[in-house]
Amino acid sequence: MNNIRLVVLLFGIVAFTLLSAEGFVQEDFQEDFDEEDDSRVHPDLPLELDNKAILPEEQETEYWMSSARNTVAEKITIHSVPNTNVAKNVIFFIGDGMSFQNVAAARMRAGNENHKLSFEKFPYFGMAKTYCVNRQVSDSACTATAYLSGVKANYGTIGLDASVPRYDCKGQLDESHHTTGIGQWSLDACKGIGLVTNTRITHATPAGLFAHTADRYWENDAEVVDDKCDSDEIDDIAEQLVYGKVGRKIKVILGGGRKEFVNETVTDEEGAYGARHDGKNLIEEWKTERSMDGEAKYIWRKSELLGLDIENTDYLLGLFEGDHMKYHKDAVLDPEEPTLSELVATAIKMLQKEKQGYFLFVEGGKIDVAHHESWTQRALDETLELSNAVQLAREMTSEEDTLIVVSADHGHTLTYAGYPSRGADILGVAQNSNIDRMPFTTLSYANGGGYFNTYNELGDTRINITGLYDLSDPEFKFFATVPLNTESHGGDDVGVYASGPWAHLFVGQYEQNILPFAMAYAAQIGYYGDEDLVCASASTLHLAVSLFSLLILHYISRFF
Repeated sequence: MNNIRLVVLLFGIVAFTLLSAEGFVQEDFQEDFDEEDDSRVHPDLPLELDNKAILPEEQETEYWMSSARNTVAEKITIHSVPNTNVAKNVIFFIGDGMSFQNVAAARMRAGNENHKLSFEKFPYFGMAKTYCVNRQVSDSACTATAYLSGVKANYGTIGLDASVPRYDCKGQLDESHHTTGIGQWSLDACKGIGLVTNTRITHATPAGLFAHTADRYWENDAEVVDDKCDSDEIDDIAEQLVYGKVGRKIKVILGGGRKEFVNETVTDEEGAYGARHDGKNLIEEWKTERSMDGEAKYIWRKSELLGLDIENTDYLLGLFEGDHMKYHKDAVLDPEEPTLSELVATAIKMLQKEKQGYFLFVEGGKIDVAHHESWTQRALDETLELSNAVQLAREMTSEEDTLIVVSADHGHTLTYAGYPSRGADILGVAQNSNIDRMPFTTLSYANGGGYFNTYNELGDTRINITGLYDLSDPEFKFFATVPLNTESHGGDDVGVYASGPWAHLFVGQYEQNILPFAMAYAAQIGYYGDEDLVCASASTLHLAVSLFSLLILHYISRFF
């Protein structure tokens, strides 16, 4: 009995000691969070004594005053005489999912806080609101409808007004609800149009240029049938690219997504099976259809792209992967995978042959794909490649006659936080929490798969990441607060960067659907163009040339 009493007594002492210790820790935390102590909000964290990221001149007053004066002088020079030339050409870039936080982090990834991406150097800047008609936080389908046709739409739908709900088969067939957009306006003005993406060419963003669909995933006939619609009545997105009113007129089409064009029993050039169930080979059908209007060329690898006879090619279809194209860091290691910049260069060269000018739509789509996976490093590297492509486009064209606009369709939940030192690795640790005393990174997400790298299995304790993860791994899922299988979009406004004729129209904050109208005004097309303009098709021109040749031969034969 005495032994039992002794054990109980010892247990009580240990329990009291633990509780006392816990109370002591809590009191410590309370001291840390003294309401009168502002340092808990703005902690003075240790800094590197010899920080190479800080230029010596940055510590002098005159450096900043001189920099500010120069910037103001530059703006006065540019803005006092706005460029009001008619834009013969318009190039519109979308960085899919490229939020302000994404841009700022990519800037750091490129070298320093004071670095600028190519489009950040453009003289005019604005912000666009990205919501859908029926959702606060948008997707790439409704936003593509807004910024390409000028009509805000429902989440998940493309090229249809908001009276058509998602998955409405009959609603898609009613052409009175189809939107027209800058692709059609450009064609009506006798301009050539081009489409470039590093996702599937039938994905939501590129499809916004040419498709009308009640569901963004109806990229092939099998997907239409899966949603209980009749694929004989409903044209899927791939079919609309080949036979649609706008799709069949696109002069250059470059991206991924071969599987959407061939049957499930057929393998493509790299051995991957198609996704269609109707037995069609839309690549072959595209070649047949376009050959009626000119010289049509289909390519599927980089060597064909770079070796293309541009002068003797009227229509170009390049599908470089069965699904999305490779990430940029992987593409540069593959001798047959072109980069986004290489696609853009070829597209511009093709379209520069157009006497009346052109509209080129370019998507850097792998930014978004990477964010959904919480692959932050890949998303930033894709942003830098988009910046390279924009720079190349600006160098290949003139600001006097070519308007370039760069924007995003929506944001993501990426945050840029903590108090890291200047020059710190953007993918590294920001500081330690003053609650659990463990480190957290400068970049993280509000939600996503990175949650499982952040918290233990019970979800009640943060994991100490010190030495645990390789943050330099391109496919490391960055940390998140809420568990989701894939990270979601964000509902914040997105940037709009403009250079060239009428770029000043893009200053301010506005609805996303004004973008195509501003571009149309700059080019004097669509609502601002000549309604009586009649364009001759390539086939009509070929026929006219043939008839003229026959007429010449007839007259020659009469005299000889």
